[in-house]
Amino acid sequence: MLLLISLLLGAAGVAAFAPLGWYPVAWLSMAGLHLLVFGSPSPRESARRAYVFGLGHFLAGVSWVYVSLHDVGGMPLPVAAFATLALCAILALYPALAAWGARRLAGSAPSPLRQALIFAAAWGLAEWVRGWFLTGFPWLALGYSQAPPSPLAGFAPLLGVYGLSFLTVLLASLIAAVVSVQRGRGALPQRIAATLLALCLLGGGALLRQVAWTSPVGESVRVALLQGNIPQELKWRPERFIDSLETYVRLAAANPAQLTVLPETAIPALYDQVPAEFLEDLRHLAGRSHGDVLMGVAVGDNATYRNSAVTFGASPAQFYSKRHLVPFGEYVPPGFAWFLALMQMPMSDFTSGPATQPPLAIAGQQVAPNICYEDVFGEELIHALPSATLLVNLSNTAWFGHSLAQPQHLQISQLRALETGRPMLRATNTGMTAVVDPDGTVRDVLPPFIRGALVADVQGYQGITPYVRVGNAGALALIGLALVIGALLRRRESK
Repeated sequence: MLLLISLLLGAAGVAAFAPLGWYPVAWLSMAGLHLLVFGSPSPRESARRAYVFGLGHFLAGVSWVYVSLHDVGGMPLPVAAFATLALCAILALYPALAAWGARRLAGSAPSPLRQALIFAAAWGLAEWVRGWFLTGFPWLALGYSQAPPSPLAGFAPLLGVYGLSFLTVLLASLIAAVVSVQRGRGALPQRIAATLLALCLLGGGALLRQVAWTSPVGESVRVALLQGNIPQELKWRPERFIDSLETYVRLAAANPAQLTVLPETAIPALYDQVPAEFLEDLRHLAGRSHGDVLMGVAVGDNATYRNSAVTFGASPAQFYSKRHLVPFGEYVPPGFAWFLALMQMPMSDFTSGPATQPPLAIAGQQVAPNICYEDVFGEELIHALPSATLLVNLSNTAWFGHSLAQPQHLQISQLRALETGRPMLRATNTGMTAVVDPDGTVRDVLPPFIRGALVADVQGYQGITPYVRVGNAGALALIGLALVIGALLRRRESK
């Protein structure tokens, strides 16, 4: 029964993320897990309960992996189902390790405060490792559930998403402490202390939401974010090639702007193979506003190619190439060529771009592009700062069909805007094309799965947030401090 409760708690926690965005659900879900972990008879049983929690969480939250493999990619159903289950089973190891470590470190009779600090530290550390180990898969990091309007979002410019994960679990553990402290001597003071600390977290986050870490610079720029809505199963068909070109020319013609952005691999061909008249049409349309076009397209030859963004227009031509590639989606890990052979995936073996690339000087702005999955890695985006005034994400989310991936990806962009104090512009093929302000609020968004353009006046920003200055080191320092305080409390209680 307890394992079933763990599974349901994990699955229910997904409601805290987009599209529902019921952020308090994350506090309640993690509070329930806290009670299960510290109510178990052993660290091993704690790990087992947390593993089942994680399995329910990831099966419910990253179900789009199956959609990508089977519904869109054409992989046989049994193989796609097994691959999705295997991924979720591996990801569930991180909550299990966090729970096992927390129980081991907390000791046999921990105080509620020590429980809270150690559990939050263990969880935050596990998520940080998940963000880089084996190239990283930080999707559904708990901190993303605390995007605006959550009051905890105020801590994002200081601590980043992993710091938010730490604080979310800390808050959840304090809630668990309030309801679980046994009656007797000292129970009331412990409940009061846990309540006050929880209120301080919420109040502190709300106050930090009022702080402007960066400031506007220069004049605003009119942008047009184009959403072609070309289904993945049709995109690479030769007979649809001209239709793709005409779609984006029509959208650009109807929506004049100083910066026109086409999504990732908007044109299903290598850049050198794109008809010159198409590029000239877009260049001419951009010239109406003395502007520039930023277009996602593969660059290279049939042997070596990169997932890139190219610019043309009033400014000199410039390139950005994606540096953090998706395993199994954009490159083939050794020994797994057979796996990708089961999918209908053109251009599935890209070469990564340079680790450090300067912002693109276009439309009077310093634009830092990132392509699709790259914006999941916050610490990598800050390398373009403080020079960059705008962040622009180009994505082809047609690979994920009608799934949770699109709204979840937009929520991830909200955290990147908050962490950097910069607007995040998103141009996607099928959704969700959006403008995210520096405070993490979504100013405007196109409905998914429609053909259209989002036109907005966007202000560039300058300055630096604490997160941009130190990256994830701030969250790791907080986690380390929590572990030290937990150790000191244990020593004091053992006397």
